[in-house]
Amino acid sequence: MSVKKKTPSAPADFAASEINASLTPAEKIGFFVAMLRIRRFEQTALKYYNQGKMGGFLHLYIGQESVAVGTISLMGKDDHVITAYRDHGHALAVGMDMKACMAELLGKGTGCSHGKGGSMHFFAPEKNYWGGHGIVAGQTPLGLGLAYGLKYKGLKGCCLCFLGDGAVNQGAFHESLNLAALWKLPVIYVIENNQYSMGTSMERSSAMKNFLAERAEGYGIAWDVANGEDLYEVRAKTWNAIKRAHDECLPFVIEVDTYRYYGHSVADANAKKYRSAEEIESYKTHHDPIRLWRARLVNEGVLTEEAADELDAKVKEETSVAGQFAIESDPPVPESIFEDVYWEVDNQTEAGQTGRHFFGD
Repeated sequence: MSVKKKTPSAPADFAASEINASLTPAEKIGFFVAMLRIRRFEQTALKYYNQGKMGGFLHLYIGQESVAVGTISLMGKDDHVITAYRDHGHALAVGMDMKACMAELLGKGTGCSHGKGGSMHFFAPEKNYWGGHGIVAGQTPLGLGLAYGLKYKGLKGCCLCFLGDGAVNQGAFHESLNLAALWKLPVIYVIENNQYSMGTSMERSSAMKNFLAERAEGYGIAWDVANGEDLYEVRAKTWNAIKRAHDECLPFVIEVDTYRYYGHSVADANAKKYRSAEEIESYKTHHDPIRLWRARLVNEGVLTEEAADELDAKVKEETSVAGQFAIESDPPVPESIFEDVYWEVDNQTEAGQTGRHFFGD
């Protein structure tokens, strides 16, 4: 079944928007590099998975890079991110170390979760990044909780909570929407609509035939739809939601049309059965976010083709170094199985030693 793009972009309008008009050439090139880093990281991960060096599942973000980079580029010091199992792109976008991320994929002790979380459980609390979560929609009430904490502490921030189109049908998401509206919490639910959930098109899985974000109306929450091909549009529309969350402490739902080139996971044996090879190739050729952003920057005179190739070569080298680091790292020692179970115990806090919790500042 072919997928029709529902959100044709108007590039000039979004490029001139408040949040994009002030971008410097260096910042625009930085977005290009950020997307390249995600793409090359994922391609390297796929290589190791196919070589049998990686256990568990691997959910690739290839094709969706502009969503993570566009939205996360807008974060301030009191903004937070939480996402689902397709979490590598968001992790790199917030600035997590590529070596530690690659080592985590290979189950090494030098990994960001000490080799115990794997692909779906990258975490970096010091970067306000609260991880990937393997339970479909399980992150949506947690994102709500992060937003509640911001409001409780009186901080001007928000939580960007990412979910896929399949998670929209889960009860936890709707319960979260209800509380977000009821308590007026600064949570922004970003639906990365890559069209097929695990393997079923939206037309066959959703009773809402126009936009998934439209469901927000049932809870009195504002919503919008963005074209994930266009980094300018993603930033402009996400910024509107962030300003609303910061200034009015209100929730928002934004649906971003995007597309994944590979299966639900690399182990998805039916990835080319529920969609045609022609459809996939068409997206790669005509809708690839990195190719389109590169062309945009060349047209703007911000980047040359030669400079773009040089940047790509540097990113490939960085990814290669990260891969070698992961290969050469040791797995966690057996004794560490008792660590990283409960933060309070690991850090010997009063709660960890007594089992009693006190909530203050």
